[in-house]
Amino acid sequence: MDFTKKGFTLVELLIVLAVIAALMAVATPMALNAVKTARASQVAQNLSNIMTAVQNYVNTERDLPTSTNTFINTLVSKGYLSSNPTNYSITYSDTWTTNNGQIKATIIYGGGDVAVADVQKQNPNVINGGGKPTMEATVAKWW
Repeated sequence: MDFTKKGFTLVELLIVLAVIAALMAVATPMALNAVKTARASQVAQNLSNIMTAVQNYVNTERDLPTSTNTFINTLVSKGYLSSNPTNYSITYSDTWTTNNGQIKATIIYGGGDVAVADVQKQNPNVINGGGKPTMEATVAKWW
């Protein structure tokens, strides 16, 4: 009789499972860290893009929007931003005279899913605005 070995033994299967578990233990934290870093990078880039759009809007239109609630929508509708990012808000000083012919716009990310320190690693211009990643832009009235 020929008793040739077919298939895997229980010990071989357990060794393979142990190796897979060890690889997963190493790879999972690295993948989670990559997702966290990517999200922080996206928030930092969106803050920069909105800040640039605000500066371009004010310098081109020579005016401020009538409401801070719709400022981002105005930036999108006029082509200064390509899309409306969620969880961002803009506030600004509404008069030119109180700030020596300058306005100060504050862009805030209120999503709560990234740490301010992580966003600051991506863009050092980001500040901590009450626990939220924030950027400030000052635009001078030149006209």
